[in-house]
Amino acid sequence: MSRIDESMEFIPVRIAVLTVSDSRKLEDDRSGQVLVDRLRDAGHVLAGRKIIPDERAAIAAQLRAWVADPAVDAVISTGGTGLTGRDVTVEAHRDVYEKEIEAFGTVFTLVSMQKIGTSAVQSRATGGVAGGTYLFALPGSPGACKDGWDEILSKQLDYRHRPCNFVEIMPRLEEHLRRK
Repeated sequence: MSRIDESMEFIPVRIAVLTVSDSRKLEDDRSGQVLVDRLRDAGHVLAGRKIIPDERAAIAAQLRAWVADPAVDAVISTGGTGLTGRDVTVEAHRDVYEKEIEAFGTVFTLVSMQKIGTSAVQSRATGGVAGGTYLFALPGSPGACKDGWDEILSKQLDYRHRPCNFVEIMPRLEEHLRRK
């Protein structure tokens, strides 16, 4: 079973939060605020926050900008993971990924099933890596953001989490680019 090894030192991760919405503004972005509050409460650093419309090219461009920024270790987006025509966040993420973390969506679905039953099939949460930066896309509801953070990301973005976590492998994410 997973656990936090309290004997180890916590390492803050620099996390950017992206809300994908045609209608939200910072004042009423409840889902983005859930993520900001939780990551800060956990001791991580908010590396950036933006709200952009449901436009695939704009989403991918923002993800690429944060991937290129050495002050960003991870990006969590919220919104645009559903099945309707304007839901293009997953496609934008996949445009940027070098490697997809397929199990992230699977685990998110398992977590969601416990809360919302079979309605969980309508979510397309996804995760991946590009340029040594983790990228995660969560649904746009505050509840989904709470579930994604509390049940998955809070643990995997904590260096003390055992038996393993995303933070401990961060230095090796780009080892394929090094010359031999």
